[in-house]
Amino acid sequence: MSSAIPLNVGIARSADVAGVGAGKRVLLAEPRGYCAGVDRAVETVERTLEKHGAPIYVRKEIVHNRHVVETLRDQGVVFVDETDEVPEGSVVVFSAHGVSPAVHESAAARNLHTIDATCPLVTKVHQEAKRFARDDFDILLIGHEGHEEVEGTAGEAPDNVQLVDGPDAVDGVHVRDEDKVIWLSQTTLSVDETMETVQRLRARFPKLQDPPSDDICYATQNRQVAVKAMAPECDLVIVVGSRNSSNSRRLVEVALNAGAAASYLVDFAREIDASWFEGVNTVGVTSGASVPEILVRGVLDLLAEHGYGEVQPVTTANETLVFSLPRELRTATRR
Repeated sequence: MSSAIPLNVGIARSADVAGVGAGKRVLLAEPRGYCAGVDRAVETVERTLEKHGAPIYVRKEIVHNRHVVETLRDQGVVFVDETDEVPEGSVVVFSAHGVSPAVHESAAARNLHTIDATCPLVTKVHQEAKRFARDDFDILLIGHEGHEEVEGTAGEAPDNVQLVDGPDAVDGVHVRDEDKVIWLSQTTLSVDETMETVQRLRARFPKLQDPPSDDICYATQNRQVAVKAMAPECDLVIVVGSRNSSNSRRLVEVALNAGAAASYLVDFAREIDASWFEGVNTVGVTSGASVPEILVRGVLDLLAEHGYGEVQPVTTANETLVFSLPRELRTATRR
């Protein structure tokens, strides 16, 4: 399982250079990059390709990362927005973000062979939504409008779920019975902003119930904690991740709120502007939960070319959680 116990958060300062100031260095957040759910989803697509051959179809992006999507597309994966774009009888994989029952029904109507790569932590939130809808609760789903995960969760109980898109949306919330209200959340949110939203909701609805277990995923929380630990020491924090990745964008916000002087989100090292390094001694580097490590290595190589060769890990947790593949793929042999 994931450990939340701080392991090595002491950040040693570099020796002064020529007696003027700290030398150039990189603080490298650990943990970073792939979480168990993303690893499972990407491997699900790879195994499906091996088992069924190209082309196979994936509804939406399997995970929100340009490099991953482009790599899989080159291998014969066809990404579609909806199941009605998939030829009848074909193989389609549902993304890590989950889908609503209506999507499952649409796939069944087209006789599609479906393989579900939904992250088990997202599935847990789906189950919570169904459970509390059966008990006729008003479910206040904290999340970002239009995000695939939110659409999938809300689709489990559309008559009971009300989206709350951040603290400023709280005043617009209305419930039927203040004794039967619970909040759930998208798994990739900022922990701090979510708690602010919950506090505002509870001020309006004092009997608001909490989820049976934490909805924000362990990996999202761990990556934010690592950034909080290093950000106060950083003149610049570079977050590797795609712009449609909620958890990656949150890391930029967390870095700035925790004291980093500047923070930018990049997909690839080539997107880094050398002007960002002006007056910068300490650069923090991390990556979102859907980012392969090769992209982080590219950033570190570029930083080394600009004199940031000293790399110091900032470790706040160990992650050992692994999710099993969908049952039908567990016996597939890798080539």
